[in-house]
Amino acid sequence: MFKKLRDALKIKDIRTKLFFTVVMIIVVRIGCQLPVPGVDPDWVKQWMETQLGDSFNFLDAFTGGSFMNMSLLALNITPYITSSIIMQLLTIAIPALEEMQKEGGEGRKKIASITRYVTVGLALIEATAMAVSFGGQGLIKNYGVFSVITVVAALTAGSAFVMWIGERINEKGIGNGISIILLVNIIARVPADLASLFQRFVFGANENGETPRIANQILATVIIIAILVLMVMLVVVLNAGVRKIPVQYARRSAGSKIGGPTASNIPIRVNTAGVMPIIFASSLLQTPGIISNLAGYNGTGFWATVLAVLNSQNWVSKARPVYSIGLLIYCILVIVFAYFYTSITFNPLELADNLKKSNGFIPGIRPGKSTSDYISNILNAIIFIGAIGLMIIGVLPYIFYGVFQATVTFLGTSLIIIVSVIIETLNQIESMMLVRNYKGFLNQ
Repeated sequence: MFKKLRDALKIKDIRTKLFFTVVMIIVVRIGCQLPVPGVDPDWVKQWMETQLGDSFNFLDAFTGGSFMNMSLLALNITPYITSSIIMQLLTIAIPALEEMQKEGGEGRKKIASITRYVTVGLALIEATAMAVSFGGQGLIKNYGVFSVITVVAALTAGSAFVMWIGERINEKGIGNGISIILLVNIIARVPADLASLFQRFVFGANENGETPRIANQILATVIIIAILVLMVMLVVVLNAGVRKIPVQYARRSAGSKIGGPTASNIPIRVNTAGVMPIIFASSLLQTPGIISNLAGYNGTGFWATVLAVLNSQNWVSKARPVYSIGLLIYCILVIVFAYFYTSITFNPLELADNLKKSNGFIPGIRPGKSTSDYISNILNAIIFIGAIGLMIIGVLPYIFYGVFQATVTFLGTSLIIIVSVIIETLNQIESMMLVRNYKGFLNQ
């Protein structure tokens, strides 16, 4: 691995791209520390930790801690991620966008342009909601029209700036700009989370106030490292798992020669929907609590029970086992969204038609509808396996918190993103190296 990295750094073009990417990442991290004008970040952070609890943990992990600090980049790339998801769904629902997507490069440029406008619009809405809500609760100095406009402008501009940096990394860096920014944001919180984890289970005092013995500290350290390694291995297997459907293409004549049938395959990933089912499920369950917190309403009666069930802090708790119903709802939603997202991104009927047009067929399966049904049956089984794997990975952070009261933000969704983006980035660098006749990272 290190030898391949040295080979990559010997190429001036790749070295320049890597340097540019690192500089852009540093700029983003500096922006995450700059406070919004008129806001005391320490006061806001203390208020959020005491009043909002765990409601915004998911958002804070994606923003690299800048949301809890109310920095200029508090919204970070979350509006862009949301707008990208919206555009994916609208592409299926609106024929004009679907046709635009089929136009190729030009069509994708138009969709990307629309996504930018949607991102700015979402950032403006979210910034306004935050400014009005937090300002009304005294978190903005000299709260008034001018201060609200200032905060809204700063947060919206910060989100647009991060989106612009992501696109610059795509053009002048190593690519995958938004994904790399998301990766860095998540990794930025890992040292603090690891320190908290070790302080609690390795160096922290026990129930009697005594410091654990060295043997117990070593055992706790080994268990923590083993769990992390196993989780990473599970995510790698889940991401790398592929079901290959064999395909054969009929003979083709080339001049006076007639070629024999050629064999190939259709690779279908086990984790067909990626991390999207977890994002959808988590966002849906957290939305009521976020709206209630922003509105300053804690709920009473039935609504208070609903909020308690949907609050992940109450899941897997011995004192309140009934609230673990929320975890069951979460698991069901992950499976449902895995099927839903795959259904809008993978069309077996279109795949079967393309095979038929290119004189391809699956051995033993008739072309047309039979092929489509065969692929659908395989896909449904694969989706379920992938959804179960996602569910296991997504549930572990909540079990850690419910049983051990330990917040581990780099597991679950974050771990899937970390592994996926790292593999994708290495593949990107590998392709750059292979163009220049160098061996890559992942081909051995």
